[in-house]
Amino acid sequence: MPKVFLKTYGCQMNERDSEQVARMLVERGYEMTPSETEADVVLLNTCSVRDMAEQKAIGKMGLLGRLRANKPEMVFGFLGCMAQSRGSELTRDIGHIDLVVGTQKFHRVAEYVDRIVQRKRALREHLMDDARFSIVDVEEEAGSQETIREHVLGERQATAFVSIMQGCNMHCTFCIVPSTRGAERSRRIEEIVREVEGLVARGVKEVTLLGQIVNLYGRHEFEKHDGKSPFVQLLEAVHAVDGLRRLRFTSPHPIGFRADLVNAFAELPKLMPHVHLPMQSGSNRILKAMHRAYTAERYFALTEELRAARPDIALTTDVIVGFPGETEEDYAATRELVERVGFDNAFIFRYSPRRDTPAAEMDQQVPEAAKEERNHDLLRVVDGFAKAKGEALVGRNVEILCEGPSRTNEARLMGRSPGNKIVIFEGGQRHVGEVFEVAVTRSTGFSLYGDPAVLDGAVLAVSTV
Repeated sequence: MPKVFLKTYGCQMNERDSEQVARMLVERGYEMTPSETEADVVLLNTCSVRDMAEQKAIGKMGLLGRLRANKPEMVFGFLGCMAQSRGSELTRDIGHIDLVVGTQKFHRVAEYVDRIVQRKRALREHLMDDARFSIVDVEEEAGSQETIREHVLGERQATAFVSIMQGCNMHCTFCIVPSTRGAERSRRIEEIVREVEGLVARGVKEVTLLGQIVNLYGRHEFEKHDGKSPFVQLLEAVHAVDGLRRLRFTSPHPIGFRADLVNAFAELPKLMPHVHLPMQSGSNRILKAMHRAYTAERYFALTEELRAARPDIALTTDVIVGFPGETEEDYAATRELVERVGFDNAFIFRYSPRRDTPAAEMDQQVPEAAKEERNHDLLRVVDGFAKAKGEALVGRNVEILCEGPSRTNEARLMGRSPGNKIVIFEGGQRHVGEVFEVAVTRSTGFSLYGDPAVLDGAVLAVSTV
């Protein structure tokens, strides 16, 4: 039975795509392995959002290629965004690559791996040299948004990602995603609900709806009803699934927040009080250059609207520093907006030029030293807010969904609060997959630590956050 090593770089969309690939390979008789050296097939699902992600994948593949010295029949492949962007140049530049599959063809990966494995076996049986042979498929495919719907669930797995759409039409000037993921294409509500129902029947209690710009779901395919966008209609339909305890979505765009979506946080109790709301910059001049289609003032007003609708809502964000032309005044505006909002956490990125994007060709590229300085300065601001918000929860009880062992210490368990804060605690197998309260005893600023607030099997009557 051939073994497959599959490594994923990048976002939750990539994780979901990899899960689909794994499911289809297992159905064909392959065995997934976490060991590179045991693998007969090596697949890297790649990211192109930042140059560093591409370089990591290329470097990793270069190292793994050495394994072929002892296993000449090994299969090596790139999947995903970098594969879509670079296509056949990957097979040209990296001699041992057998397979390159783009973002609309994940459902073909198992078939292609089979074809390559069988060819290599035939060559061995006939004592032939392995003539150069590879498969490159980065073509568009109608209906590809409907192909990522199968799941590989672990024992007592309580959370799952559900892909609701593919592609992006926004064309932010720094972003390569529209060219790697294609135009927006949305699945039908009834198909998504059916998938969620199947997950809940298998024990899942929380689903996260995924889209490149998730809150623009269905805007070109489906009609509004009763003043509600297709995305809010979807939220309501998934919210109604019996047995589902929690609902999340990521990642949205500020322009996709109309009154109906803001109100959903007040009206749908299963919709968790957390929004990851990419800001990118606090300078209107830079936002315009980024083609973000909102102002700093509108962004701040939106955060206030969300907090009015759901006072306990947690807000996180993405910020890019060092975008071409960003002056000290522009950066100061970004810093000021971050301080005004008071995010629970934020991902701060130094601008990285991506080929075939307008920003890469802009004048006034910012020196790396300035990017580094602004990155560290803004991280200090964000860390201060994260620490304060974490410390405010010490001594209180928070409801969590226990997801299983902590990633940093398998002797402990972890779960997430409604506001998506990680909570680490001592517990047993009986806690995994359950929703209960934890008494928070300390905070590091990014993780909370505590004890299950359970006595003789009954949850203590305490307030939640």
